[in-house]
Amino acid sequence: MNRSNGTAFTLLAEDGLARRGQVATAHGLVDTPAFMPVGTVGSVKGLLPEQVAASGAQILLGNTYHLMLRPGAERVKKLGGLHRFMNWSGPILTDSGGFQVMSLSELRDMNEEGVTFRSHLDGRKHLLTPERSMDIQHSLDADITMAFDECTPFPASHEDAESSMQRSMRWAARSKRAFQPRPGYGLFGIVQGSVYEDLRRKSVEELSEIGFDGYAIGGLAVGEGQETMLQVLDFTLPVLPADSPRYLMGVGTPDDIVKAVQRGVDMFDCVIPTRAGRTARGYTPRGTLNLRNARHQEDPRPLDEACSCPACRDYSRAYIHHLFRAQEMLGPILLTLHNLHYYQSLMSGLRHAIEARALDSFVERFRKDQAQGDIPPIEASE
Repeated sequence: MNRSNGTAFTLLAEDGLARRGQVATAHGLVDTPAFMPVGTVGSVKGLLPEQVAASGAQILLGNTYHLMLRPGAERVKKLGGLHRFMNWSGPILTDSGGFQVMSLSELRDMNEEGVTFRSHLDGRKHLLTPERSMDIQHSLDADITMAFDECTPFPASHEDAESSMQRSMRWAARSKRAFQPRPGYGLFGIVQGSVYEDLRRKSVEELSEIGFDGYAIGGLAVGEGQETMLQVLDFTLPVLPADSPRYLMGVGTPDDIVKAVQRGVDMFDCVIPTRAGRTARGYTPRGTLNLRNARHQEDPRPLDEACSCPACRDYSRAYIHHLFRAQEMLGPILLTLHNLHYYQSLMSGLRHAIEARALDSFVERFRKDQAQGDIPPIEASE
């Protein structure tokens, strides 16, 4: 167990490099490996918080950049914190805002102090520093606060990646000093270094020396491709502290998650299942469905006959297809709901497999089902 005044991580079982654990926070336990639905502005798009909880999700992700701009961290604090504001009683992790500052804001000016930028909403100027990011996340009442970092662009030369990584390490130390420790609230550092093994190892060394409740692997899923991402995990994960949770930021597809869990990752977040639900893509054990496809228009079957989510229990593929063709908002709602249930079912399956030391057979079955693909409606009725 990683014991600190903040969050606590307990390792319960291992199968190869894969880990089954629990993170204790001020607002409850998180079973790992865990997938965090993304509620960027305090809302998982299209769903009620109780629907998200019913999918099996125990922890959500919010975002410092977006919430500081609208409605404002001070306003959220005045209204009782993000949990009360969005009616979510479970743990919340907040991203520090570094990635969004680099990807969304305009007229950025970065120096050692922090980043001055203009809002993508109204053009107003803001300064975000490690100290300000910690203050915002404290005001939001995040159970897990992320250190403020610079997300290194891809591709980057070794020289540029090293400069970026070292700045993130200096900001990590400032984040740690500014963080207000209290029981059940943790601070995670973020490993940077692009695709370079020596830089990733150096980043881990420096973060470990500073000391954090958990360690995130940042700067991936930014265009490098799965093979390169996995290579970075292969040389980064073994040098991370074994008694702390490991969080792979912004990843990913079901296949990404399974392969990362096999390597020892404990936590994930990604917009994929919710974004896919809004664009007519449904995830199932047999792969991805395009619900706009005409082959679903008279198909009375559910999205996944083995799924117990409300979308599969009460509605047909034909109906959901109709909703998307008619541009009815219920279509994206039902498909988002199903996708979150599928992701949480996958995580639950991974946890049970690790506990039973049967991960290899679980992964083999996962790959076999994915390769087989969806059964066409005529074949299914024979």
